[in-house]
Amino acid sequence: MVKLNVNSASHDIDVDPATPLLYVLRNDLKLNGAKFGCGLGQCGACTVMVDGEAVFSCLTPAMLAEGRAIKTVESLGTIDDPGPMQKAFIEQQAAQCGYCIAGMMMRAQALLEAKPDAADADIRQALEPNLCRCGTHMRILRAVASARDLMQGKSAGNMAPAAATGRG
Repeated sequence: MVKLNVNSASHDIDVDPATPLLYVLRNDLKLNGAKFGCGLGQCGACTVMVDGEAVFSCLTPAMLAEGRAIKTVESLGTIDDPGPMQKAFIEQQAAQCGYCIAGMMMRAQALLEAKPDAADADIRQALEPNLCRCGTHMRILRAVASARDLMQGKSAGNMAPAAATGRG
């Protein structure tokens, strides 16, 4: 039995404590935002936040998350009321296939919660462990910068969606 606090809700889950957190989230809690990508902590598709830190949930045993605050992409907002990170990714058309996006958002969210005024270089460095195989990295970087501005109550400036600028 593992006791987890996920998205501010407590859960008692009957699993082997060594089960990767990713499998508990997806299979037991039906939170499917975090994706299985590589299972080796090399792609970031499974990224969630644990006590404010971005972690690879495919490598994190559920027992190590007990008593800690776990946040998944589902905690950022809803379809009807997207949060700033989600709004920015939508506005910047940052998703192509979308497989990496939840992990990218969670790593970016962890950065901006820890460092609300993160510089563009900080954003690049923070997102480095996450891969996008479609090649929308530039849109993703613009989306995180836009989210930073939204979270600080600033206008996102003149950032045109990537499709309008012709830059990918």
